[in-house]
Amino acid sequence: MSPALRSLFTDYSRFHATAGNQACHMFAIPLIVFSVFAMLAHVALFEVSGFVVTAAELVLVGSVLYYLTLDAPLGALMLVFSALLVAAGRQTPFLVGLGLFLFGWIIQFVGHYVYEKKSPAFYRNLVHLLVGPLWVLAKATGRS
Repeated sequence: MSPALRSLFTDYSRFHATAGNQACHMFAIPLIVFSVFAMLAHVALFEVSGFVVTAAELVLVGSVLYYLTLDAPLGALMLVFSALLVAAGRQTPFLVGLGLFLFGWIIQFVGHYVYEKKSPAFYRNLVHLLVGPLWVLAKATGRS
């Protein structure tokens, strides 16, 4: 793990120390990521050989490129999981994605205000919106 990622995880972890908040995040962050991809999959950008490239693919590429600079193995794993979420998101109606997005954020705020008693980390640093999914993946795979 790069020193930059270790520093980001250390800072992020200070806002996610309680078991209740961590449990909320382990469920809600993947749900939010999925829902964002599901909604963005409805924004067609262009077509290549019959494949419609959407905003979901654009966000996937941008976020994975960032993750690869922080940790190549985790970034590659995130590419696999994100590609699966984008594929599933393409089959999800926009309003379902929106509902899941709202539900995921409700769970996040329950974690912070009921269990952690602290505001979310991204209130201080917007980069934490990208750190959260990688932190969940690192925890789930024992790489944190």
